[in-house]
Amino acid sequence: MFAVTHAVAQPAGLRFSLSYRTAGSDRAYDGRMFLLLSTDSTAEPRFQISESPQTQLLFGVDVDSLVPGAQAVVDAAAFGFPVSSIARVPVGWYWVQGLLHTYETFKRADGHTVSLPMDRGEGQHWNQAPGNTYSTPKKLWIDPARNETIHITLEKEIPPIAPPKDTKYIRHVRIQSEKLTKFWGRPMFIGANVLLPEGFDTHPDARYPLMVEHGHFPYTFEGFSETMPDTAHMIGEYSTRFKLDNYNKIEAASEYALYQEWTSPGFPRVVVIEVQHANPYYDDSYAVNSANLGPYGDAIMYELIPFIEKKYHCLGTGWSRFMYGGSTGGWEALAVQVFYPDEFNGCFAACPDPLDFRAYCVVNIYEHENAYFYDSKWKKTPRPATRNYLGETFATLEEANHLELVLGSHSRSGEQWDIWQAVFGPVGNDGYPQPIWDKMTGVIDHTVASYWREHFDLSFILKRDWTTLGPKLEGKIHIYCGEADDYFLNDSVYLIEEFLKSTTTPFYGGEVDYQARAGHCWNGDHTRPNAFSRLRYHQMYIPRAVERILKTAPASADVTSWRY
Repeated sequence: MFAVTHAVAQPAGLRFSLSYRTAGSDRAYDGRMFLLLSTDSTAEPRFQISESPQTQLLFGVDVDSLVPGAQAVVDAAAFGFPVSSIARVPVGWYWVQGLLHTYETFKRADGHTVSLPMDRGEGQHWNQAPGNTYSTPKKLWIDPARNETIHITLEKEIPPIAPPKDTKYIRHVRIQSEKLTKFWGRPMFIGANVLLPEGFDTHPDARYPLMVEHGHFPYTFEGFSETMPDTAHMIGEYSTRFKLDNYNKIEAASEYALYQEWTSPGFPRVVVIEVQHANPYYDDSYAVNSANLGPYGDAIMYELIPFIEKKYHCLGTGWSRFMYGGSTGGWEALAVQVFYPDEFNGCFAACPDPLDFRAYCVVNIYEHENAYFYDSKWKKTPRPATRNYLGETFATLEEANHLELVLGSHSRSGEQWDIWQAVFGPVGNDGYPQPIWDKMTGVIDHTVASYWREHFDLSFILKRDWTTLGPKLEGKIHIYCGEADDYFLNDSVYLIEEFLKSTTTPFYGGEVDYQARAGHCWNGDHTRPNAFSRLRYHQMYIPRAVERILKTAPASADVTSWRY
């Protein structure tokens, strides 16, 4: 009734047999069965998997048509992270847990049928996805040399997530997209969290500029709170990233500070949206049209934004729209500006994902032979994936990609490297993204790299098409990055800067700026440490966007009704 990825005879030694039961259901599931082992009792094992040095152990196998009571087997042949096989797990006591991440079958318009984990309101997190079943952790003695089978029953189900509630300032929009529904062969929805300006209800004749903040999946509008936090009674939390005590208190205070500034007399009156476009591959679509994800760019641009602009009294023109974001959102802000040059008046792209694939983090996908190791005849030196501002490496590229391989075959991990190849790459013969490199070995496919260059290498596209794009983008491109970015994203910014600052017909007229020793999320603010400036994207960018909007507005444009 089901199949697993390793259709081979079971080797002698330790095996885990996992099955699930749910009340009143005999539904068969496709998906990924996980076995989790942890020596840390402070949290469930399913919340202890990451690229960091603190990660615990994860093993996974694909299952097809798995029915309640049927068993999925994890044995020495199942691939694991960071230990590759249960045969190599040290003898000892472990907290053991199983989890089934369920998939859905999609019959796409391109003729391919694929099985993927649809987002269920959690932002593509396998350990929190409603409907997934999991077991209560049990403390067990593990000895890989023993020829035994340990049975685990998944008896719990993750409940649905309640939709967020509207407030005076925050509204939530969700619409069915005709374009995406047609592509995916089932109803598909996109939405946005909307932040309304002070005075929206008392100024019915005002028409507002629209600010689009791109970024990862937001449950509700992030970083905004109408309630003053009681920081005196909050339990302080230490930020290992920024080496700061009580960072949760700093974040809470910044949320209230945004509310105070937002409602103050001098702050610009605009509408801000955070786009919700979680999909079967990731917590967002990268806001562009792509072969594997479908026409998300057009769906956002021509379905979602017009709906919001009409509903919330926006000006609804290219000169009155602006974009900003960091990391994934930084790439999206620049990419959307490039692919829809007339529809926006500018973008602020902070710490953007790779803009030039000669620096795909630390890999040149066009010239390097292997993504995981530096090209060498005699050495095998690992390439780094993440670091801190001191240069300490926390994960290698091989480790990061092997974690994704355990989380899901066929780019189904829901993680960073998989979504990049889903967005940037072509569709493979099996209907799934054609890999940019072999996930196990790191060997790069340069044919796929050529596709990436022509379709999504923003630096290459700008250089190739500057004759037509340049006049439309003059003064609209602003890029910011810390020179100690955690993911080496500053390297691609250097490369795109070389082209932008060499432009002449016309000159790009924007800004590329850096901060020494600043890590990921630096947004161009030289007056505050990165730990604080990253919490102030709205305050940083909205006044500057409005300044450009007023300077470039057509003679007959409405530049008064919203300036109260």
